[in-house]
Amino acid sequence: MTELGLYLAKKSINKAEVSRRTGISKSRLSQLSGNKSTKLRADELYLIALAIDIDPCEVFEEVCGHLDLKNKE
Repeated sequence: MTELGLYLAKKSINKAEVSRRTGISKSRLSQLSGNKSTKLRADELYLIALAIDIDPCEVFEEVCGHLDLKNKE
């Protein structure tokens, strides 16, 4: 499961409702939630955040907060 998938599950988000509100297909949401090789686009993340009434920055931090620079000096 992806970071987005874990976040949506933790918040008990209905993906069918997110799909309806955002226009992102259910199959795309399933890919974004379950397939780590699927790339999440910024516009998708923003629409998902709006659909679940959460600050996009919070969702971004949850989904991408584990990333770090290679050469931190």
